[in-house]
Amino acid sequence: MRAVCNNSSEFSAGILRIIRVLIMGVGILLPSIFPVFAEDNPSETKPYLFGVVPQFNASRIMEVWQPILDTLAKETGLAFRLVGSDSIPEFEQEFSQGRFDFVYMNPYHFIHAERSQGYQPLVRDVGRMLYGILVVRKDSLLQSVEELDGKVVAFPAPNALGASLMPRAEFRNVYAIEVEPRYVKSHSSVYLNVALGKVDAGGGVQKTLEQQPENLKRKLRVIHQTQKVVSHPVAAHPRVPADDRQQVKNALLKLGQSEHGRALLSRVPVDVIGVASPEDYKPLMELGLELLYEN
Repeated sequence: MRAVCNNSSEFSAGILRIIRVLIMGVGILLPSIFPVFAEDNPSETKPYLFGVVPQFNASRIMEVWQPILDTLAKETGLAFRLVGSDSIPEFEQEFSQGRFDFVYMNPYHFIHAERSQGYQPLVRDVGRMLYGILVVRKDSLLQSVEELDGKVVAFPAPNALGASLMPRAEFRNVYAIEVEPRYVKSHSSVYLNVALGKVDAGGGVQKTLEQQPENLKRKLRVIHQTQKVVSHPVAAHPRVPADDRQQVKNALLKLGQSEHGRALLSRVPVDVIGVASPEDYKPLMELGLELLYEN
């Protein structure tokens, strides 16, 4: 009986030794079985975050910008990740905190981004200027800006330059009228609200109006254009190394030299891409927009 017990104990001890060896073996193999994530691997390159002002809905921004970023990655060897913002105010908070490495923003946003974080412009559309528009339903009786006094007017957000800041500045400084603003998050929402008759008029920019579906555009009529300013830049945060900034700038300019690249840029929309400088945006400071800008 004692012999049986001893044999049983030896057998159990042997099994335990085998289990220990297997566990140690699996421990050695684990790093090769499971992937090493970028945050645990210092040699893995983190993608640059590329922000885009949400003039359109998220799916439209992805459709327009992802092919451009894919082309930039191929040209430069750098990695990019498109970052969406739910609204223009959220976008403003993010660039003010320096979240984006590269960012496409409106000209007045750039003024504030340069002040708060030191963003530097790389390129912009040099083919045409930016200007705001006011649209009404095609069958509306409204014909002039003066007739908007006391009316409900939709805007994407308080700080949308051509679509909100510039029209509201002209309401106050040129026409001496007051409207009831309604902020609806995007340019597309402005046009839709006007077409559905939910508001009397809406602020946008010619570029975004041109991007709307034909059946929506047919329901709208432009009654006013604001003065013109330079267009949206693609800007870079100063933490991005100078060589990488230059590579991205060169790659964007190269897009304008091919038919395929121009087709991609036309969807932004950008007519003619060219070099941007901080001096391009200095005249914006003379428009008296600071009193209307909401921080």
